[in-house]
Amino acid sequence: MQPSKSFRVDDFIAGWIGGECSSVTDTPSLRTRLQAGKGYKSTLHCILTIYKKETVAGFFKGMSFPLASITVYNSAVFGFFSNIQRLISNYRYGDGWHPCSMLDLTVASMLTGLMSVGLGAPVDLVKIRLQMQTQTVLAENLHFAGNVSNGTNIPLRSVSIPSQQLYRGPIRCISSILQTEGLQGLYRGAGAMILRDVPGYTLYFIPYAIFCDLLRPDATSSPHPCSILMAGGLAGSISWVTATPADVVKSRMQADAQLQRKYRGILHCIIHSYKTEGVQVFFRGASVNAIRGFPMSATMFLTYELSLRFFRGL
Repeated sequence: MQPSKSFRVDDFIAGWIGGECSSVTDTPSLRTRLQAGKGYKSTLHCILTIYKKETVAGFFKGMSFPLASITVYNSAVFGFFSNIQRLISNYRYGDGWHPCSMLDLTVASMLTGLMSVGLGAPVDLVKIRLQMQTQTVLAENLHFAGNVSNGTNIPLRSVSIPSQQLYRGPIRCISSILQTEGLQGLYRGAGAMILRDVPGYTLYFIPYAIFCDLLRPDATSSPHPCSILMAGGLAGSISWVTATPADVVKSRMQADAQLQRKYRGILHCIIHSYKTEGVQVFFRGASVNAIRGFPMSATMFLTYELSLRFFRGL
């Protein structure tokens, strides 16, 4: 066995390129508002409300940090997944380039999901806190308006809502979380993210491999770019739709700020959300996820595969 020959840096570089290209096709994030926000009757109502109250800038709130880090994240995910496949093949068959079985791909996908949480949980937390801060400030002031220390009710119209934001950017957000919640605060919702990403990446890489096999003309030829595009898009939609319930819980846990902590843990979040809003709450943003997941994943897989072919001279 020669495991060192199984490790390839070009997988990480190709993942970096794919992340750059997929970020261009990403749509402004509505799912956080739908899943963790209040007062939105539908996706269309959410879009109109954000535009009316916050203009176009509201759709991009909190997106600078994840867009800047998505290249690093995808580089780590795709590089890790490809190299862990070869490590498994090297261990099981004595050849790192031996074709993986479905079990091998499943194990590699699940391990990739676990790895992604360590890198992705703080990024998602900062993104969600930045996206939700306007609504959080409003809620805090409305709560104050009806509940003052001497028990006197103050009319809502007499209370001025401060215009300043809780966080003035990702760095200030990270600093504030570390000061108020400690290092563990950056990983709030990580448990729910594990519930999302371990099965989510399994239903990401496995369908992609299956669709590529179905769409290729024969077993010996490489998939056509159009096949890669279709397989990647379908895999992305399947993964994001099936991961939506866990994604709702994760978003709510991460949007749950220290000032007025609502959820004591994952189970409490699930039970509370179900009791107050019904089972449909766990499927909020599913349509957005399906639509958003197709072009992003299609672009990601296509540029990743084409980059690898270029690097390896195929």
